[in-house]
Amino acid sequence: MLKKSGIFQAAIWCAGLLLPVAAFSAGDLMAMAQSPAAVSSPAAVRQIGTVKTIAGSILTLKTDAGQEVAVSVADGARVLQLAPGSTDLKTAQTITLANIAVGDRVLVSGKAGDTAGGLTASRVILMKSSDIAQKHEAEQADWQKRGTGGIVNAVDAASGTMTVSVGAKKLTVKTSSATMFRRYAGDSVKFEDAKPGTLPQIQMGDQLRVRGAKSEDGSSIQAEEVVSGSFKNLAGLIATIDAAKGTVTLKDLATKKTVTVTLTANSNLRALPPQAAARFAARAKGATGGESQAAAQVGGQGSGGAGGEHAGGSEHSAVMDLSQMVSRLPNQTVADLKVGDAVMIVASQPDPTSSTVTCVTLLSGVEPILAATPSGGPVLTLSPWSLGGGADSGAQ
Repeated sequence: MLKKSGIFQAAIWCAGLLLPVAAFSAGDLMAMAQSPAAVSSPAAVRQIGTVKTIAGSILTLKTDAGQEVAVSVADGARVLQLAPGSTDLKTAQTITLANIAVGDRVLVSGKAGDTAGGLTASRVILMKSSDIAQKHEAEQADWQKRGTGGIVNAVDAASGTMTVSVGAKKLTVKTSSATMFRRYAGDSVKFEDAKPGTLPQIQMGDQLRVRGAKSEDGSSIQAEEVVSGSFKNLAGLIATIDAAKGTVTLKDLATKKTVTVTLTANSNLRALPPQAAARFAARAKGATGGESQAAAQVGGQGSGGAGGEHAGGSEHSAVMDLSQMVSRLPNQTVADLKVGDAVMIVASQPDPTSSTVTCVTLLSGVEPILAATPSGGPVLTLSPWSLGGGADSGAQ
């Protein structure tokens, strides 16, 4: 029985896709707004979003806030095209309104229009949807090739280094002044909600994803980009379900505390099939020595990941990566859950003092795995990067 078993410490990290789909982010907007070429009058109005329709000199823009804005492009307005990822207007090319197509991303600035919610644009900055898609694919491929991730064991801000556990392996992450840091918001794992971060923000126990050049022996990586976040990992039996409020409670096996978990539209609810659960339970129960390391090392590959990081060749012959399996399981709803279900949950906690957390991913059907693992057994790490709120439609 689960109640008599040892604690199975499930370190589940579903930190979302790591490549930005939105070519213009709030940070890009700030950078362009602060650049000398972007200075405009204090009364200037700016909107950023995706072109929905075009009729002559009128663009209908769906903003990132979900609103529709009618943008009238004034005669003589500057229309510029930037390469995806660039925020330097000095590199922009002058184009015409005819170069803009439905689906393109634009940043418009001007003054309020004659109609409510309208805008008369004196400048339009364009990023072509085709260019964005091409850059997105290239970045995604680079994350798969040169990216890895795990749990932070130590941070040395003075030397700019961190030690990260990637399954059973320890990896030294070296940063520099050129390293780009992002930090996930407390209640979101969407890339577009991640804020510019710093090395001192990263703490022991945080989940971290890093992209860069690895050393020849694979023991270290020179970080070009680091994305981190602090997420709680829970495992236990569901005690109560409130479908109206979208919450479940469970007694976490590790802390013995009762936790209220809020399920949102961005939460991913998945169920592990019984046969798969039995396979992973057998691995967790029977693994010893080097085999336990192999069993522990499932994860590190998703749609934004770099493929599993392996401490030895034996891991390559392990049962299907649980992370990959989870990412392909069908979605569930609160109605599919029952009191007494064994679940693993990764959650964010906007308020560290609160007993309520927000669910990122909930995996049910895991009772055989939890029951089979004695206290102090191997840590099973899930890293299904495609599962973080919004996933493939959101931010990798």
